[in-house]
Amino acid sequence: MLKTLCLGGSFNPIHYGHLICARAAAENANLNRVLLIPSDQPPHKPNDVALADAADRLAMTQAAIAGHRTFEVADLEIGRPGPSYTIDTARALKQQGFEQVNWLIGADLLPQLPTWHEPDALLEEVTFWVMQRPGSTIDWPSLPPPLQALRKRLLVVPQIDISATDIRRRVHNGRLIDFLTPPPVVRYIEEHRLYGWKEIAAPK
Repeated sequence: MLKTLCLGGSFNPIHYGHLICARAAAENANLNRVLLIPSDQPPHKPNDVALADAADRLAMTQAAIAGHRTFEVADLEIGRPGPSYTIDTARALKQQGFEQVNWLIGADLLPQLPTWHEPDALLEEVTFWVMQRPGSTIDWPSLPPPLQALRKRLLVVPQIDISATDIRRRVHNGRLIDFLTPPPVVRYIEEHRLYGWKEIAAPK
């Protein structure tokens, strides 16, 4: 089995920041591929009205990486009842034959790890890799010792400041999102009228 780096997220929508940073992280961690895992019900985003349907987010993620050998998509969390907990997904991956579950998180999420579902089991069963995010710093001494140990798995990735929030805002305001997310995702958003899609205004 190829050595894999997992990246979970709402991917609402997926964009070039996700893809470029995940690929760079995998390369720097000497891993062969990236497995993208769209969440069905993100635990930290309950009742998020801006969240597109899980089936749409899965379809956009699949469209974004079509034809790219480095990436694959898993629908492990789509349709699974209840919140999409990482520990449940990690256990499912091990049942599929993963000897080690390598999981990529942004530096901004690191302090939140103790609030994740079954945090002690999570740190036992998952090998976390941390990527620095634009505008974020890590106060390592303030973190619990188990999280401080992740400093040895801090990865340098391109600092690409693209956000899904900004993409959704641009769509809602009738502005172009080309070069922020792959063309198949742009087309999907337009064809399915996601995020309050509006016709792009013609230049004056």
